[in-house]
Amino acid sequence: MPALFIGHGSPMNAIEDNQYGQRWLELGQEIGKPKAILCVSAHWLSAGTWVTQMERPRTIHDFYGFPQALHDMQYPAPGNPELAAELRRLSKNPKIQADEKSWGLDHGTWSVLAKMYPEADVPVVQLSIDMSEPASFHLELGKTLGQLREQGVLILGSGNIVHNLRRMDWNQPRKGFDWAEEFDEWVKARLIDRDFKAIGDDYAKTLAGQLSVPTPDHYLPLLYVLGAADEKDNLKFELEGFDMGSISMRALSFGRKV
Repeated sequence: MPALFIGHGSPMNAIEDNQYGQRWLELGQEIGKPKAILCVSAHWLSAGTWVTQMERPRTIHDFYGFPQALHDMQYPAPGNPELAAELRRLSKNPKIQADEKSWGLDHGTWSVLAKMYPEADVPVVQLSIDMSEPASFHLELGKTLGQLREQGVLILGSGNIVHNLRRMDWNQPRKGFDWAEEFDEWVKARLIDRDFKAIGDDYAKTLAGQLSVPTPDHYLPLLYVLGAADEKDNLKFELEGFDMGSISMRALSFGRKV
């Protein structure tokens, strides 16, 4: 299975009929049904690293101010306690802790998967992000996740390369600000060069990077996908675009057979 990063943007993408959801649907069809999905979402930030290890993860509506239809939406995918236990066994450092009841699937996970696998019939496990750790930590942990790909597990990182909600402009629904496009292109160039270390270490060294990544929560899921990528994997840009000037909707994959 490939390692996949998707810019998830607004949770409304889960229920709207737009270019993003349509592409995610196509991706699910092109990739095929994995044995399970392990997702790193921008919306589960924790002290230490945790993995959902329950049979039936709940659908978390971690947002407000959206239509009732979005709050009513459920994504009843089963969990996979065995996969969670296998990941905990594989990870010697850090020690990953089991979450058996407190979390579930947040909108960074289910808003994308509701389009990719609308039947909710693929088991899903979610991994938290320890924000206190440096970029190298997330890349290294991504390598551990990468071992699961051979077992038919799709590795999914869900965030946004450019994510600055304070700079959003509703008059620019499909265009990026100059600084947002500059940074998105910088990341794209580093991806093509396979300079993953620079992506982790240098993103805040320019004004464009500082504006694009005011906080790293939506950026860090990309590092897990880069860690999970094998050096022989082909890189494919699955989707490019911007929402509201300051949100990059870029999606990319490593190792997808095309």
